[in-house]
Amino acid sequence: MTGQTMNSSIAKWVAVEWGAPISRAWIFGHANQLIDYKILGDGKASLSSRDLEPTVLEAISSHLGDRPISVVCSGMIGGQHDQLKASCTTPCEPIGFDGAYDATTSDPRITIRVLPGVIQTSPADIMHGEELKIAGFIFENPKFDGIICLPGRHTKWVHISAGEIVSFRTFLTGELFALLSEQSKSHQSAKEESWDDIAFEDAMSDTMSSPQNLTFKLFGLRADSMLNGLTTIEARSKLFGMLIGLELSGAKPFWLGQQIAIVGEPGLSRLYESALASLHVPAQVENGERMMLSGFKIAHDKISGDD
Repeated sequence: MTGQTMNSSIAKWVAVEWGAPISRAWIFGHANQLIDYKILGDGKASLSSRDLEPTVLEAISSHLGDRPISVVCSGMIGGQHDQLKASCTTPCEPIGFDGAYDATTSDPRITIRVLPGVIQTSPADIMHGEELKIAGFIFENPKFDGIICLPGRHTKWVHISAGEIVSFRTFLTGELFALLSEQSKSHQSAKEESWDDIAFEDAMSDTMSSPQNLTFKLFGLRADSMLNGLTTIEARSKLFGMLIGLELSGAKPFWLGQQIAIVGEPGLSRLYESALASLHVPAQVENGERMMLSGFKIAHDKISGDD
């Protein structure tokens, strides 16, 4: 769905994903037709709440018309206290419309409605943005009862029952991978096409068998590359295999014996699907952006009264 401007049509509404880890906007015309896509700011996750209105206005400047444009936002927007106060507490529906609130704007050409996130008090956990993907998935799979895995910088495993988020658990796998791969001078991402599936699966299996050896094995990657010529592709594949093996061990109470859906970026979702398949756990895989935009459309229709 992403790409360059398709035309200069007047926007009807805009979906904004704020800081996850970059801020993005999808601009829709009439009949929910996508007419443009923008990465907001300079593509970094450094935007603050005071940047919201001017950043959105700049992004949609060629699509402004005579009528106010509705902007629907998801993500960590505004003060942390206000955002958490507006969030819904599990168990809850993915989109808590009662917690949605209007952001203060000075330009009459736009209105901004901020959607609430979801919090879990025990064990303490937070999501801001992933709930849109969950809402879109449930809309397209209304009978689903099981676990949704949302791979990313902070991967979430979410228990869904009767259309509600029952509980969830967040893992820092993606963030740890980025930090450790940078330290080991492997700057490529887990999304790169070059990948060693065998190295990945072996490392994952080994870590699940003996997670207590993880830090030893991590240092071994550096030593192996220095002494035995371990390639960058092999090292990157092993590193992510180790980390996802640790994650799957921790998430086992969620995925064991459950119906599983993976909703995320295709490259990363493939790795999670492969990891689960090696454990003889089948999973339904859906495109995360498509599910998120489906969730945004549900929210917009509800807010605008078009549902």
